[in-house]
Amino acid sequence: MASSPVRLGVDIGGTFTDVVLERAGQSFSTKVLTTYTAPEDAIIDGLHQVCAKAGATPGDIGQIIHGTTLATNALIERRGAKTALITTEGFRDVIEMRTESRFEQYDLNLQLPDPLLPRQMRFTVPGRVNAKGEVMIPLERADIEAVVDQITAAGFESVAVGLIHSYLNPAHEEMVRDVLAERLPEAAVSISSEVSPQMREYERFNTVVANAYIKPLMASYLGRLENRLKAEGVTCRIFLMHSGGGIISLQNAADFPVRLVESGPAGGAVFAAHIAARYGIDKALSFDMGGTTAKICLIKDQSPKTARVFEVARTYRFKKGSGMPISIPVIDMVEIGAGGGSLAHVDNMRQIRVGPESAGSEPGPACYGRGGERPGVTDADLVLGKLDPENFAGGSIRLHPDQATTALSAHIGDTLDMDAVEAAFGVAEVVDENMANAARVHAVENGEDLSDYTMIAFGGAAPLHAGRLCEKLGVTRLIVPPGAGVGSAIGFLRAPYSFEANRSVYMKLSDFDANSIANLLTDLEAEATGFVRTCDAQAEILSEFKVYMRYTGQGWEIPISLTERQAKNPDAAIFQARFEEDYIKLFGRAVAGMDIEITVWSVNATTPPEHVAPIAAATTGGNATAYGQRDVFDPASGAYLSAQTISRDAMQTGEVAQGPAAVTEAETTIIIPASMQAIRQPDGCIDISGTPHRTGAKG
Repeated sequence: MASSPVRLGVDIGGTFTDVVLERAGQSFSTKVLTTYTAPEDAIIDGLHQVCAKAGATPGDIGQIIHGTTLATNALIERRGAKTALITTEGFRDVIEMRTESRFEQYDLNLQLPDPLLPRQMRFTVPGRVNAKGEVMIPLERADIEAVVDQITAAGFESVAVGLIHSYLNPAHEEMVRDVLAERLPEAAVSISSEVSPQMREYERFNTVVANAYIKPLMASYLGRLENRLKAEGVTCRIFLMHSGGGIISLQNAADFPVRLVESGPAGGAVFAAHIAARYGIDKALSFDMGGTTAKICLIKDQSPKTARVFEVARTYRFKKGSGMPISIPVIDMVEIGAGGGSLAHVDNMRQIRVGPESAGSEPGPACYGRGGERPGVTDADLVLGKLDPENFAGGSIRLHPDQATTALSAHIGDTLDMDAVEAAFGVAEVVDENMANAARVHAVENGEDLSDYTMIAFGGAAPLHAGRLCEKLGVTRLIVPPGAGVGSAIGFLRAPYSFEANRSVYMKLSDFDANSIANLLTDLEAEATGFVRTCDAQAEILSEFKVYMRYTGQGWEIPISLTERQAKNPDAAIFQARFEEDYIKLFGRAVAGMDIEITVWSVNATTPPEHVAPIAAATTGGNATAYGQRDVFDPASGAYLSAQTISRDAMQTGEVAQGPAAVTEAETTIIIPASMQAIRQPDGCIDISGTPHRTGAKG
């Protein structure tokens, strides 16, 4: 990727907007409260703060890379554009029928989430393409015009087009788009053969609907942001982080805003992968905990695990299957409602529950003193001594311990006959156990043992909880990198330009057609490369080839990576060997005598990753100098312990901090449990290790 003297990374989160400026090898960062009504206001505020710290002006900035939760929030809060869906006759109710699977098997009162568009906003046209891409029933222009006239009369702002089997033959969808352009030119239009050209109509229709639903909102926001930045003297190009872990141009982001869903968490995974590469760690567990959610991602061989489908807006305690599936390339991670602002309550079973509801930045947890009355995780952390009320978010927000204590007592303690400390302990243990359970399930689903992993923690709240999480998971090493509080924004500055092109073409190995495969992968490579060229016309571009394969009769595929030589010279025996090799790793054995089929073909075009210089581990030196002491609650012993407070900035390479300790910095605090010790590495990382045993509520 081309470098520039001054680069800016911006991450809009549910509570804080993080801004990082890099100049001449130095990094300057800040956290400001997210401004929901006009998110660009927080960006401009943060921009001026980091420019002042760096001694730069907005005009000095040569590149801006931006990630945001706005697309995700619009889907969750159902505040997108007035959108219509045009689909094939007989398929009007696909997005409402879903797959008919039950995400909670034994809940007799289970309610499936409502579709993004109600039935009266879904329209059908005749015409039919079969599973081979052949036109069975022609689609007449007059039929399309009749439907478009209805949509025009109803005043729709955006239109999604999803026709059956259009991923094989997009001609009918393109005809619908042409008619819409002529008769309803002011409407935003998304067609599924461009947004998500993959099999499985429910996922594909849902994805194109989501894209159309947020397209006007994101186009408006991106336009406002560009104009505000120009008014501040910023003349450089703006790029967007996408959910697959790469960067796309502003125009591509406006055309395919659904690819921005999970863009912030994707930046965090890239950041963790960069740290793993620096330390030569082949198995890393990325732990990103901010103000609203916690994200966990497996990183193997310095690359985050990726997937083709993920869910947004889960409605049932973040349970898999209860959300809207989005079929786009994405970094595979588990996300739960466990952030600093996640609110706690007591349910009907007299159990403490935390999240998924969050206080956000307006009004925030009770301790913010901004009108919030319900206790959040930050209130519990404050009462347990993990936070300094005078030095939260770099001192920009003063916390109020008395208000935190009152909220915990009123909403938790009084109901369960606990004092405020015990209530805070309960809230912290519940949220930590929720995260630990999510990590365990994610690991099991991927056939991994987390005791072999090193945790890399970042986000404003993660360093407060990561040590306890390691104790629960049996993880023996934890790394908290510099800039952990704004890790996702730093990750944006480490990401390559990239774009992944996918297409569903069904083929059995017994019908293997090498020429067709070579031509298909060549076309996908050209498509993906074309998108990357819009970001940097001269950059070196690498191509990563992947096919999704399964045994005949199975419901889901597994991704199989191919070398460029294997992709350009397809051979059935090599495809089979690669599939069986990965299948055995995942499931323990191959299945003899069954045919194998390929359903999806993928090419990711990417600029080369940033070179990572390895770190020589520091030798143990003297003890770090503490500037004070404070009582921090130790959950393993169930009591307060006197902990050293150590300034991260003052900690020298090789210096050691023995737990219990609190290592403080402007944007977060690292809590080192009594069972662990920390050493400062040459690059500023705090490397924490120990022999934690697996624990439950108490050690």
